[in-house]
Amino acid sequence: MTQMLVQTAVDDKLRVIARRHKRAGGVGLQLLNLVGGQAENLLERLPDAVKSRLEDATVQALTVAMKAAQRSRGVVPDQKGWLNTAATTAMGALGGAGGLPTALAELPVTTTVLLRAIQGIAQEYGFDTDDPEVQRECLAVFASAGPLSDDDGADMAFLSARVTLTGATVHGLIRRVAPRLATVLGQKLAAQTVPLIGAVAGAATNYAYTSYYQEMAHVHFGLIQLSRESGLEKRALVEKLRNHLKNA
Repeated sequence: MTQMLVQTAVDDKLRVIARRHKRAGGVGLQLLNLVGGQAENLLERLPDAVKSRLEDATVQALTVAMKAAQRSRGVVPDQKGWLNTAATTAMGALGGAGGLPTALAELPVTTTVLLRAIQGIAQEYGFDTDDPEVQRECLAVFASAGPLSDDDGADMAFLSARVTLTGATVHGLIRRVAPRLATVLGQKLAAQTVPLIGAVAGAATNYAYTSYYQEMAHVHFGLIQLSRESGLEKRALVEKLRNHLKNA
Protein backbone atom coordinates (compact mmCIF):
# COMPACT_ATOMS: atom_id res chain seq x y z
CA MET A 1 0.00 0.00 0.00
CA THR A 2 2.83 2.37 0.94
CA GLN A 3 4.60 1.62 -2.34
CA MET A 4 1.42 2.47 -4.25
CA LEU A 5 1.13 5.78 -2.40
CA VAL A 6 4.77 6.61 -3.23
CA GLN A 7 4.19 5.73 -6.90
CA THR A 8 1.07 7.91 -6.99
CA ALA A 9 3.00 10.82 -5.48
CA VAL A 10 5.82 10.36 -8.02
CA ASP A 11 3.34 10.25 -10.92
CA ASP A 12 1.60 13.39 -9.65
CA LYS A 13 4.91 15.29 -9.54
CA LEU A 14 5.92 13.96 -12.94
CA ARG A 15 2.67 15.24 -14.42
CA VAL A 16 3.51 18.72 -13.12
CA ILE A 17 7.03 18.45 -14.57
CA ALA A 18 5.60 17.22 -17.89
CA ARG A 19 3.31 20.26 -18.07
CA ARG A 20 6.33 22.52 -17.57
CA HIS A 21 8.27 20.67 -20.27
CA LYS A 22 5.38 21.02 -22.70
CA ARG A 23 4.92 24.70 -21.84
CA ALA A 24 8.64 25.33 -22.39
CA GLY A 25 8.54 24.23 -26.02
CA GLY A 26 5.41 26.02 -27.11
CA VAL A 27 6.30 29.68 -27.15
CA GLY A 28 9.56 30.12 -29.09
CA LEU A 29 8.60 29.00 -32.58
CA GLN A 30 5.35 30.99 -32.58
CA LEU A 31 7.15 34.19 -31.60
CA LEU A 32 9.95 33.77 -34.10
CA ASN A 33 7.50 33.10 -36.89
CA LEU A 34 5.87 36.41 -36.01
CA VAL A 35 9.12 38.37 -36.34
CA GLY A 36 10.16 37.22 -39.71
CA GLY A 37 11.11 33.71 -40.69
CA GLN A 38 11.07 29.97 -40.17
CA ALA A 39 13.45 28.81 -37.48
CA GLU A 40 15.47 26.47 -39.68
CA ASN A 41 16.32 29.30 -42.09
CA LEU A 42 17.39 31.87 -39.49
CA LEU A 43 21.02 30.82 -39.26
CA GLU A 44 21.47 31.31 -43.01
CA ARG A 45 20.98 35.04 -42.46
CA LEU A 46 24.16 35.38 -40.44
CA PRO A 47 27.40 36.41 -42.17
CA ASP A 48 29.82 33.50 -42.64
CA ALA A 49 32.37 35.20 -40.39
CA VAL A 50 29.86 35.30 -37.53
CA LYS A 51 28.69 31.71 -38.08
CA SER A 52 32.27 30.42 -37.98
CA ARG A 53 32.95 32.17 -34.66
CA LEU A 54 29.60 31.44 -33.05
CA GLU A 55 30.66 28.45 -30.96
CA ASP A 56 33.75 30.23 -29.63
CA ALA A 57 31.63 33.29 -28.84
CA THR A 58 29.19 31.05 -26.98
CA VAL A 59 31.99 29.45 -24.94
CA GLN A 60 33.23 32.93 -24.04
CA ALA A 61 29.72 34.13 -23.15
CA LEU A 62 29.14 31.09 -20.92
CA THR A 63 32.52 31.49 -19.22
CA VAL A 64 31.86 35.19 -18.49
CA ALA A 65 28.30 34.39 -17.40
CA MET A 66 29.41 31.66 -15.00
CA LYS A 67 31.79 33.99 -13.18
CA ALA A 68 29.50 37.02 -13.22
CA ALA A 69 26.38 35.14 -12.18
CA GLN A 70 28.09 33.52 -9.20
CA ARG A 71 29.77 36.75 -8.04
CA SER A 72 26.49 38.67 -8.27
CA ARG A 73 24.60 36.29 -5.98
CA GLY A 74 25.91 37.99 -2.84
CA VAL A 75 25.01 41.44 -4.17
CA VAL A 76 21.80 41.11 -6.19
CA PRO A 77 18.99 38.85 -4.88
CA ASP A 78 17.27 36.30 -7.11
CA GLN A 79 14.35 37.77 -9.02
CA LYS A 80 10.93 36.43 -9.88
CA GLY A 81 10.71 34.62 -13.21
CA TRP A 82 8.65 37.37 -14.82
CA LEU A 83 11.25 39.97 -13.82
CA ASN A 84 14.04 37.94 -15.41
CA THR A 85 11.94 37.65 -18.55
CA ALA A 86 11.19 41.38 -18.54
CA ALA A 87 14.89 42.23 -18.10
CA THR A 88 16.10 40.03 -20.95
CA THR A 89 13.23 41.16 -23.19
CA ALA A 90 14.32 44.79 -22.71
CA MET A 91 17.95 43.87 -23.35
CA GLY A 92 16.97 41.99 -26.50
CA ALA A 93 15.14 45.07 -27.79
CA LEU A 94 18.18 47.26 -27.15
CA GLY A 95 20.52 44.70 -28.71
CA GLY A 96 18.35 44.28 -31.80
CA ALA A 97 17.89 48.01 -32.32
CA GLY A 98 21.51 48.43 -33.40
CA GLY A 99 21.71 45.36 -35.61
CA LEU A 100 24.37 42.66 -35.40
CA PRO A 101 27.10 44.64 -33.53
CA THR A 102 24.87 45.52 -30.58
CA ALA A 103 23.23 42.08 -30.67
CA LEU A 104 26.67 40.47 -30.27
CA ALA A 105 27.53 42.85 -27.41
CA GLU A 106 24.26 41.98 -25.67
CA LEU A 107 24.89 38.22 -25.89
CA PRO A 108 27.03 37.69 -22.75
CA VAL A 109 24.80 40.00 -20.69
CA THR A 110 21.67 38.05 -21.58
CA THR A 111 23.49 34.75 -20.99
CA THR A 112 24.46 35.96 -17.50
CA VAL A 113 20.87 36.88 -16.63
CA LEU A 114 19.68 33.50 -17.93
CA LEU A 115 22.26 31.66 -15.82
CA ARG A 116 21.34 33.69 -12.74
CA ALA A 117 17.68 32.79 -13.33
CA ILE A 118 18.60 29.09 -13.58
CA GLN A 119 20.64 29.35 -10.37
CA GLY A 120 17.69 30.98 -8.62
CA ILE A 121 15.44 28.09 -9.63
CA ALA A 122 18.03 25.59 -8.39
CA GLN A 123 17.91 27.35 -5.03
CA GLU A 124 14.09 27.17 -5.05
CA TYR A 125 14.44 23.39 -5.12
CA GLY A 126 16.78 23.43 -2.14
CA PHE A 127 20.13 23.19 -3.92
CA ASP A 128 23.23 25.10 -2.85
CA THR A 129 24.45 27.12 -5.83
CA ASP A 130 27.91 27.44 -4.24
CA ASP A 131 28.27 23.68 -4.70
CA PRO A 132 30.35 23.07 -7.86
CA GLU A 133 28.15 20.11 -8.79
CA VAL A 134 25.03 22.29 -8.65
CA GLN A 135 26.81 24.94 -10.74
CA ARG A 136 27.49 22.27 -13.35
CA GLU A 137 23.85 21.18 -13.25
CA CYS A 138 22.89 24.82 -13.88
CA LEU A 139 25.10 24.84 -16.97
CA ALA A 140 23.61 21.53 -18.06
CA VAL A 141 20.20 23.19 -18.43
CA PHE A 142 21.63 25.04 -21.44
CA ALA A 143 22.21 21.69 -23.16
CA SER A 144 18.49 21.30 -23.79
CA ALA A 145 17.98 21.92 -27.47
CA GLY A 146 16.04 25.16 -27.20
CA PRO A 147 12.47 26.13 -27.97
CA LEU A 148 12.92 25.76 -31.72
CA SER A 149 13.86 22.10 -31.58
CA ASP A 150 11.72 18.98 -31.54
CA ASP A 151 14.72 16.94 -30.40
CA ASP A 152 13.12 15.78 -27.17
CA GLY A 153 15.11 12.56 -27.25
CA ALA A 154 18.39 14.43 -27.00
CA ASP A 155 16.98 16.68 -24.30
CA MET A 156 15.89 13.69 -22.25
CA ALA A 157 19.24 11.96 -22.73
CA PHE A 158 21.15 14.92 -21.37
CA LEU A 159 18.71 15.35 -18.50
CA SER A 160 19.34 11.76 -17.47
CA ALA A 161 23.13 12.09 -17.55
CA ARG A 162 24.68 12.66 -14.14
CA VAL A 163 27.27 15.42 -13.90
CA THR A 164 29.53 14.67 -10.96
CA LEU A 165 32.48 16.25 -9.21
CA THR A 166 34.68 13.53 -10.67
CA GLY A 167 33.47 14.25 -14.21
CA ALA A 168 34.25 17.16 -16.52
CA THR A 169 35.57 20.44 -15.24
CA VAL A 170 33.33 23.48 -15.63
CA HIS A 171 35.27 24.46 -18.74
CA GLY A 172 34.87 20.98 -20.17
CA LEU A 173 31.13 21.09 -19.55
CA ILE A 174 30.92 24.50 -21.17
CA ARG A 175 32.54 22.97 -24.26
CA ARG A 176 29.92 20.21 -24.23
CA VAL A 177 27.05 22.66 -23.82
CA ALA A 178 28.32 25.28 -26.27
CA PRO A 179 27.43 23.63 -29.62
CA ARG A 180 23.75 23.38 -28.68
CA LEU A 181 23.55 26.81 -27.13
CA ALA A 182 25.44 28.28 -30.10
CA THR A 183 22.65 27.12 -32.40
CA VAL A 184 20.05 28.72 -30.15
CA LEU A 185 21.98 31.99 -29.81
CA GLY A 186 22.72 32.01 -33.55
CA GLN A 187 18.99 31.87 -34.27
CA LYS A 188 18.50 34.71 -31.83
CA LEU A 189 21.22 36.85 -33.46
CA ALA A 190 19.82 36.15 -36.91
CA ALA A 191 16.32 37.19 -35.83
CA GLN A 192 17.77 40.43 -34.46
CA THR A 193 19.20 41.29 -37.90
CA VAL A 194 15.74 41.30 -39.53
CA PRO A 195 15.51 44.69 -41.29
CA LEU A 196 13.39 47.33 -39.55
CA ILE A 197 12.16 45.07 -36.76
CA GLY A 198 15.43 44.02 -35.13
CA ALA A 199 14.37 45.46 -31.77
CA VAL A 200 11.07 43.58 -31.89
CA ALA A 201 12.88 40.40 -32.91
CA GLY A 202 15.43 40.84 -30.11
CA ALA A 203 12.70 41.34 -27.53
CA ALA A 204 10.66 38.40 -28.81
CA THR A 205 13.55 35.95 -28.96
CA ASN A 206 14.81 36.91 -25.51
CA TYR A 207 11.29 36.55 -24.13
CA ALA A 208 10.99 33.11 -25.72
CA TYR A 209 14.39 31.86 -24.62
CA THR A 210 14.15 33.17 -21.06
CA SER A 211 10.73 31.56 -20.68
CA TYR A 212 12.08 28.33 -22.15
CA TYR A 213 15.23 27.98 -20.05
CA GLN A 214 13.43 28.88 -16.83
CA GLU A 215 10.84 26.17 -17.49
CA MET A 216 13.60 23.69 -18.38
CA ALA A 217 15.40 24.56 -15.15
CA HIS A 218 12.23 23.62 -13.26
CA VAL A 219 12.16 20.34 -15.21
CA HIS A 220 15.85 19.66 -14.58
CA PHE A 221 15.94 20.40 -10.86
CA GLY A 222 12.45 19.02 -10.30
CA LEU A 223 13.69 15.66 -11.56
CA ILE A 224 16.82 15.76 -9.40
CA GLN A 225 14.74 16.65 -6.33
CA LEU A 226 12.21 13.92 -7.10
CA SER A 227 15.01 11.40 -7.52
CA ARG A 228 16.37 12.26 -4.08
CA GLU A 229 12.95 12.21 -2.43
CA SER A 230 11.75 8.97 -4.01
CA GLY A 231 15.03 7.05 -4.16
CA LEU A 232 14.40 6.32 -7.85
CA GLU A 233 17.22 6.68 -10.37
CA LYS A 234 17.01 9.86 -12.39
CA ARG A 235 17.24 7.86 -15.61
CA ALA A 236 14.14 5.88 -14.61
CA LEU A 237 12.29 9.11 -13.82
CA VAL A 238 13.26 10.51 -17.23
CA GLU A 239 11.72 7.46 -18.90
CA LYS A 240 8.56 7.94 -16.87
CA LEU A 241 8.55 11.61 -17.86
CA ARG A 242 8.91 10.64 -21.51
CA ASN A 243 5.78 8.48 -21.17
CA HIS A 244 3.87 11.31 -19.53
CA LEU A 245 4.86 13.61 -22.42
CA LYS A 246 3.67 11.07 -24.98
CA ASN A 247 0.33 10.73 -23.20
CA ALA A 248 -0.15 14.42 -22.52
